[in-house]
Amino acid sequence: MESNNKRTLVIGASTNPERYSNKAIQMLREYNHDVVALAKRTGNVDDVTIQTDFPDEARIHTVTLYIGATRQPEYYEHILKLNPQRVIFNPGTENSEFKKMLESKSIETVEGCTLVMLRTNQF
Repeated sequence: MESNNKRTLVIGASTNPERYSNKAIQMLREYNHDVVALAKRTGNVDDVTIQTDFPDEARIHTVTLYIGATRQPEYYEHILKLNPQRVIFNPGTENSEFKKMLESKSIETVEGCTLVMLRTNQF
């Protein structure tokens, strides 16, 4: 088990176990990472409560996106203000405009799958 806890913000969280954001929350918890989940609707995934207001967390290591590029602009400012160490663009969420904004602030961007990254120890 990885002991290096990387507090992760999951944007586009879902209570539906078929959704990849749901699987990511479960797997992040399995690997002992703290998770903050954000979505348009509240709910719970295991021991994680999904919130609808953007967190004021100062200690977010990673933001992982499960919303498409067209829905991302409302989160740009919030994510940049969090100043995470990295942002993961999961398949289908790639966004070159946002990627450039993040990289200009020295925030690492990864186009990859959170689930695969966890399973292959690349998280």
